[in-house]
Amino acid sequence: MQKKTLPKPKSEIIRPEISRFPELTLRRRIFRSLLKWLAQCLVWLCLKVQIKGQENFPLSGASLVAANHLGDADVILGIALSPRPLEFIMKAEIYDFPILGWIFNQYGVIWIHRGQPDRRALRAALQTLEHNRMVCITPEGRESLSGSLEEGTRGAAFLALKSQAPILPITYTQTENWRILENLKHFKKTEITITIGNTFALQIDPSQKDKLDAGTREIMQRLASQLPEHYRGAYQNIEDSKNDGQWSG
Repeated sequence: MQKKTLPKPKSEIIRPEISRFPELTLRRRIFRSLLKWLAQCLVWLCLKVQIKGQENFPLSGASLVAANHLGDADVILGIALSPRPLEFIMKAEIYDFPILGWIFNQYGVIWIHRGQPDRRALRAALQTLEHNRMVCITPEGRESLSGSLEEGTRGAAFLALKSQAPILPITYTQTENWRILENLKHFKKTEITITIGNTFALQIDPSQKDKLDAGTREIMQRLASQLPEHYRGAYQNIEDSKNDGQWSG
């Protein structure tokens, strides 16, 4: 019997004014440097990190970072270990969280209203890419409820096709909240792996009608190819896709 998947979340409160291009003011640069130092301390205290494919990380130019999302540590790791600042696309609900909302607003994330046609957020992301910065999006649209890849949403494919920016696939393993908290109770560091794949452009047939669906599928298959089988979730048949010639790794 096939497991039922819960519908993707939808923002109930819409505040378009919070979705804006993150200007790199002096105050924001200083704040980001302090937050990076704090994130590095947290990583050093709580995690043991192995990074694969670090040589694939682009040190200049625009890139759309597509990542899986297992837990809260994913963002902390992105801030702490990325050689360049990442511009996160983040759910608007966090804006109202005490302290956390203020921190990310000062950092300068791109707030997005999930499940809504949030044109302001998409324009802000495209503008950020035009400024040769790195925009990070989680195509699943939320932290995974199953602990493995969920069906992708179309936002990442839209940004990739519209901007023509190369996509950098980054995957995390062992960053589930329950796993890290359980290890901390026993004063143990959680061993996690970050895999950075090769940048790629979507290979979409111009005559194809469902370009966003095809692009989403390609992005999610790339992420799945970097993960152990038990993390692939909705994309278990990745080997079949590769053999069919849809893309080559």
